Amino acid sequence: MTVITAPPSAQKPGPDAPPSLRLTNGHLPAWAPWAILGGSVAISLVVFGIAALAGGSGINIAGTAVVAALLFLVLIFVISTVVEGRRKGVDRLVTGVVSAAFLLAMVPLVSVAWTVIVNGVAGLSGEFLTSSMRNVVGEGGGALHAIIGTLLITLAAAIISIPIGLFTAIYLVEYGQDRRLARSITFLVDVMTGIPSIVAGLFAYAVFAIFFGPGIRLGIMGSIALAVLMIPVVVRSSEEMLRLVPNELREAAYALGVPKWLTIVKVVLPTSIAGITTGVMLSISRVIGETAPLLLTAGVTASMNYDLFSGRMMTLPVFAYSQYMNQGIPAQAYIDRAWAAALVLIIIVMVLNLVARLVAKVFAPKTGR
Repeated sequence: MTVITAPPSAQKPGPDAPPSLRLTNGHLPAWAPWAILGGSVAISLVVFGIAALAGGSGINIAGTAVVAALLFLVLIFVISTVVEGRRKGVDRLVTGVVSAAFLLAMVPLVSVAWTVIVNGVAGLSGEFLTSSMRNVVGEGGGALHAIIGTLLITLAAAIISIPIGLFTAIYLVEYGQDRRLARSITFLVDVMTGIPSIVAGLFAYAVFAIFFGPGIRLGIMGSIALAVLMIPVVVRSSEEMLRLVPNELREAAYALGVPKWLTIVKVVLPTSIAGITTGVMLSISRVIGETAPLLLTAGVTASMNYDLFSGRMMTLPVFAYSQYMNQGIPAQAYIDRAWAAALVLIIIVMVLNLVARLVAKVFAPKTGR
């Protein structure tokens, strides 16, 4: 009888097999990466500390962080490769690079937020939130007229752009398929996504100047300019969310005899409502801080104006810009008002995002029984 044995390379290595035949050569303890990171930071601090003492200046924080990160990546790759093998070493190296890129991306975000909070708190007060700049020179006054203008103009822009963008996305996903019109709309939406905001302001100004003459400034003009910027964002985000809805849900509704329009209303939209709401909030956050188009269309004013169709209307971005660029005496009062306006604008965006998440959570389809 002939006995067939597996080749040596296919046999399972035993406990006494040489290390080269095992899947892993070892494993670093969980604390090892942190210890390597701490050692890298310590070495970098020592090097830059000596350089600072020699030069008589402070420690370069940015340089210390960069050198520590590079040293950590080199050490974690070499040590992991020696102990755990090359594959695990490359994995730890890539993980370190991704983590470093994330921290690097967070630096400007945290820096901007911290700067705005520190400088904006100085000018934030009850008077700032409850009064306008009418007949105010120097200290005092507030940005109530700019807050109201920002909310009204942005609300009108959302009322204009959200239905147009959502219906366009529904057509592209549910009805357009590969039709020439759908491809043309997709191309135009992609082009509109990248247009500069000043172009949208010039477009709105040109349209109204044809009917009302040059020099016209209205709040609704600003809303139309912002709507031009919002529509492509709403279309693209809503389109992607609608495409994520499984076709099985549509087919199940069709099998029950539900018309297509009712399937869209009762099945497709509720399923994708969370993503659509997020896309709408992204579009609002995209335009609520625009300054250039509103300077051209809504103008600048120091008084309250609740009518979008009559007179100039101030917004928070334009208010911050005008306060900082047209400083009076004392100059610090104007700078404080500009920073406070920026802080209020960030707070408004944060509140709107929280409301959007709440709406998405309430109206999203329930997966439990």
